[in-house]
Amino acid sequence: MLKIRLQRIGRKNDPSFRVVLTDSKNSTKSGKFLELLGTYNPKAGEKVLIAERIKYWMSQGAKASDTMHNFLVQDKIIEGKKINVLPKKKPTQKRKELKAAKK
Repeated sequence: MLKIRLQRIGRKNDPSFRVVLTDSKNSTKSGKFLELLGTYNPKAGEKVLIAERIKYWMSQGAKASDTMHNFLVQDKIIEGKKINVLPKKKPTQKRKELKAAKK
């Protein structure tokens, strides 16, 4: 299955990302991708997306990652609701419960 997702590039402590079309079986750090669909620089706040190609690939059955889905909704390339991508918080436990769990 084809995925549209972010691929990190750039130096340590200086993140920037490519928006790529890749097979979902490829790992995010493999560097393999089929097509470059845009860039994202979080430090400068720059986001360049090639809307025509993204719409084309989504019509061919490609799925966007959760973060990419939120970017596409924000830029009105696709319609829908944003997806919560933050991890769920664990309920707080009291110290006695923590000590009992350790024993």
